[in-house]
Amino acid sequence: MPNIVGIRFKKAGKIYYFDPCVTELKTGDFCIVETSRGLEFGAVVTGPKAVAESDILQPLRQVVRRAEEEDCQKILENRQKEEEAFNAALQKIEEHELDMKLVDVEYTFDRSKIIFYFTADGRVDFRDLVKSLAAIFKTRIELRQIGVRDEAKMIGGLGPCGRVLCCHTFLGEFEPVSIRMAKDQNLSLNPAKISGACGRLMCCLRYESDTYESSQADGRERVLLRSENGVEFPA
Repeated sequence: MPNIVGIRFKKAGKIYYFDPCVTELKTGDFCIVETSRGLEFGAVVTGPKAVAESDILQPLRQVVRRAEEEDCQKILENRQKEEEAFNAALQKIEEHELDMKLVDVEYTFDRSKIIFYFTADGRVDFRDLVKSLAAIFKTRIELRQIGVRDEAKMIGGLGPCGRVLCCHTFLGEFEPVSIRMAKDQNLSLNPAKISGACGRLMCCLRYESDTYESSQADGRERVLLRSENGVEFPA
């Protein structure tokens, strides 16, 4: 069976799997991998493990090498350039009078592209903005509209519990959350009580949802058996 390693490119980001090839990697190592966007810098969060060929989503891309000191230095330089690009983009958005909120800026590892993440209430015609940014940075520009949950994940903050947002610290992917989960847990249905910093239902409503569903299913089964057989079960 082939070996794979799980790699994250952002804190609390989605885990992607790669072929480690001959590179010896362990959890916590940094490495350079081949992606659809080109070479990227990532952290190993799942050490090498063998999996069945049928469980692999093809094509499985490869780890190019373990990250070197020069690679780490390049990442630090990219972070500084991202701050500069953020400020420049804010100025251009104001000049073009666009109704959009800039959330984050990301350089690809090889600096072949800059991605600007933003939120907006509707569609935004940002073609002129792209041209202005391309003239400044002399590279490929991508503007990507995101939702309010993704915005909270990128920016971070404190939840109603007083802790740093789950999505910003450890949740790799968002899972569906419904008002039914709050009802099953006998929580107040006041939106202010069950909404997170993003204004949507709190992700933590799902954490104990399966336990409550299982408990309620057991309760219904007890009631059914009692009614059918006249047998009393302890509460």
